[in-house]
Amino acid sequence: MPPFSRLPTSRSAPRAAVPALTPARQATADRASADQGLPRPAAPADLPLSIEPLSAAAFAPYGAMLGLPYDAKAPTPAFTNVNTDFWHQHAFDTGSGGRTEVLGVNYRRCDGRIDTLEVHHLTQQAIVPLGSVGVIHVVACSDGQGAPDLATLRAFDIAPGQGVCMQPGCWHATQVATGEATCLMLTRDSTTIDLIAHVQHGAPAQESAFQRLPHIYLLER
Repeated sequence: MPPFSRLPTSRSAPRAAVPALTPARQATADRASADQGLPRPAAPADLPLSIEPLSAAAFAPYGAMLGLPYDAKAPTPAFTNVNTDFWHQHAFDTGSGGRTEVLGVNYRRCDGRIDTLEVHHLTQQAIVPLGSVGVIHVVACSDGQGAPDLATLRAFDIAPGQGVCMQPGCWHATQVATGEATCLMLTRDSTTIDLIAHVQHGAPAQESAFQRLPHIYLLER
């Protein structure tokens, strides 16, 4: 889903907002600093974020990798004959009272700049690229206060034929290297309704949150 940044980072009572400076007030503050001989605060430096190949072990702290091949020795339900194979990938969980929804999602952002993360409080969420274009998926665990733990921030290449299922509380953002990627998404229907009401109409969101990051992270290979 597209990144936005208007909400508190958890479902607990929101912290008091710090009023943003308007351009005029910022200019006044800058002039006051200059008059007092104080340096103007520097903007936070951009930080690199390496894109890694996806693997089940690397993604385990954030959820489950999808697209693993058939394994006759795996201790999960599976079947094979001369005509077909089918095997367990993941048991999707929407959380208490949830109903699973299958979405189609197109991703087009390709500037390589990660400045905002999104999280869903109640449901797992799965992303599977369709067609010939994969996605770059950025994830981070939540810290003890429900905010992104930037020490866990990682970026993964998700190729067509692969996918991920994030656990609730996994902060994330998605981009493409170029063009557009169409993905199948599994989510919770109430989370979708809640999210659209927020981003389209400005209604308070209950099941998701967005966090502007203190630095811009630049994706690199």
